[in-house]
Amino acid sequence: MLRALYSAAAGMQSQQMNLDVISNNLANVNTTGYKKSKLEFQDLLYQTTRSAGADQGGGDQLPASLQIGQGSVPISTSRVFTAGDLTHTGENLNVAIQGEGFFQVQMPDGSLAYTRDGAFKTDSSGRIVTNDGYPLQGGFQPVPAGTTNITISASGAGTYNTASGATNFQLQLSRFNNPGGLDAMGHNLYKETSASGTAELGNPGQNGFGELQQGSLELSNVQVVEEMVNLILAQRAYEVNSKAVQAADEMMQQSNNMHR
Repeated sequence: MLRALYSAAAGMQSQQMNLDVISNNLANVNTTGYKKSKLEFQDLLYQTTRSAGADQGGGDQLPASLQIGQGSVPISTSRVFTAGDLTHTGENLNVAIQGEGFFQVQMPDGSLAYTRDGAFKTDSSGRIVTNDGYPLQGGFQPVPAGTTNITISASGAGTYNTASGATNFQLQLSRFNNPGGLDAMGHNLYKETSASGTAELGNPGQNGFGELQQGSLELSNVQVVEEMVNLILAQRAYEVNSKAVQAADEMMQQSNNMHR
């Protein structure tokens, strides 16, 4: 019975964390470029009383083992990089990625971070920056004052006009062998890790990189109905584990009362 209590308690803790992940997905349903997470579980160690294949004498062997599990444990929060819907904004510096790839931005310490959020702005120096002021890298040059008519094609080829004439640039994207290995930093940013692999640069629309859509933004890929179903499943799983705790407690109480 004690084992049942601990196993059920481990299940309740797992479902509590599952609820935390689902709640975070729902909270970011309107976050530009957000990619939903899913919690993945593993079963814990097993106590083996009888092993399958054990010799019973006379050439007889046990056909199956007797094992009792110890519950479950969350093992990872897997990021789901499916595409979100696009919404048209009409702003020249709003750029969505249709397909694989990330925008590359520079952090204050000089390191690089990656994002799917293409809601860019210009700062006082003419740099193209995120909403937090981090400058866009990957071929986008500072835009002088008085710039008009910024255009960006699906292949990342861009042009902007100034009083001195037109200037061309080529915007590039980054991608990773294992985007699920990226670490989320908050602020719609990810950072490279040894698990994600090194960033590969390339032109949009070439060699498997996604294309760009100027004047649009990629919405979150969170599906509210799907998350609500997951929420109900997590709630029921938590409830049934609590019932197991209650049942084990009642069985222990019956054992304690047997002397009366």
